[in-house]
Amino acid sequence: MVVKSATKKRLMELGVSEEFAHKLATDRNMTDIKSLSHDEIASILGISKDSESFTNVMSVIAEQGSRRRAQKKSKKITIRSRAIDEFDRPEITLRFNALNHELVPHQELVGEANITEEEQYEIEKAELDPWKMVETDDETGENRIAKELLPKILITDPVVQVLKEQAESIDNAKLAADPEHKPLAAGWIADRVVKVIRRSPSAGKTMAYRLIVEGN
Repeated sequence: MVVKSATKKRLMELGVSEEFAHKLATDRNMTDIKSLSHDEIASILGISKDSESFTNVMSVIAEQGSRRRAQKKSKKITIRSRAIDEFDRPEITLRFNALNHELVPHQELVGEANITEEEQYEIEKAELDPWKMVETDDETGENRIAKELLPKILITDPVVQVLKEQAESIDNAKLAADPEHKPLAAGWIADRVVKVIRRSPSAGKTMAYRLIVEGN
C-alpha cells in the first residue's frame, strides 16, 4: 500500500490531522477520496459518523468538491448563455459596421465593384468632371484621371473594409448563381474612389472623394 504524499500534504494543509490524512491518502488521490461514501470514510478513519472529527473531515472534503465544481462552472458556456450570446446579443458575433455609426458620413464606391478598367475610367471621369482632373499621360499620351491628387484613405480603414466585404458578398452570390460569372480579382479595391456624402442643417449636402491606397 502506498501513501500519496501530495494528497496527504494537501489534506493536512486543509486542516486534516496527520493520522487521518495518512489513512485517507493511502492508495488514493483527492478525486478518489471525494468519491467515497460517508460510511467508507468513517470505516477508513476508524471513527463514528457522529463524532466531531468525522464532521470536520467531511467538511474539508465537501469544500474541495464545491470548489472544483465552481471552477468548472466558471469556464463552461451553458446552453442558456450561448442562446443569449447568439440571439439576444448579436453584436457579439457580428463585426462592427463603421458606416452605421452616427458620426460617420455615408460613403460608397464610385461605380460598381466588378467592372472593367474602361468602365471604371468612364464612371470616375464623369463623377470627377467638375474638378477637371483628366490630363494627358506623359508616357502613353492617353488621357488619365489624376486621382493621386485626391485625399487618401488606406485599404485597411474600417470603412473600406466594410465596403469591400459588402461588394464581395454580392459578387459571391452572383458567382453562386452563375458559374460563368467572373469573380473579383484579389486587391480589386485598391485605386478605387470613394464618395463621401455629408449632410448638415447649415451646409445641406456636400460631397468629397477619397482614393483608396495600400500604403502611405
